[in-house]
Amino acid sequence: MGNLKNVALPMLLALSLLHLPFAESIWFINYHIHIVNDLPLGNSPPNQPNLFMHCKSKNKDLGDRPMVKGQDYTWDTKLNFFRTTLFFCNARWVGHKSRRFDAFDGSRDERRCLEYHNSCMWSVRADGFYLSINNATWFKIYPW
Repeated sequence: MGNLKNVALPMLLALSLLHLPFAESIWFINYHIHIVNDLPLGNSPPNQPNLFMHCKSKNKDLGDRPMVKGQDYTWDTKLNFFRTTLFFCNARWVGHKSRRFDAFDGSRDERRCLEYHNSCMWSVRADGFYLSINNATWFKIYPW
């Protein structure tokens, strides 16, 4: 009987925590990640990609994506139990520069990306990578 208490009581407590709004807001939310190509065209034709993005996590490879100016690379993810979900991207600006950056880090972004429809929005610009949590104010997070 003592063994049943040691197993059942923690299990009931854990299940009851799943009904709290806090638990729902952390583990069951779809986060939306957007990366927009805001690089200048330079000498490139408007319909020719000038940015190549390759994003992935430990468990999921989203693939290489050629992007024309203004194009949005987007995907959804959820936090894992330990809140260590990480998506990183390799960006290559054709004829110029390349850079790796963390597009979504669960421990860093779980709260700040809730501000605007559960979205993390990135803008790739000539001087670096900008993040917005409200689609109005942008902060440079990574240089090239």
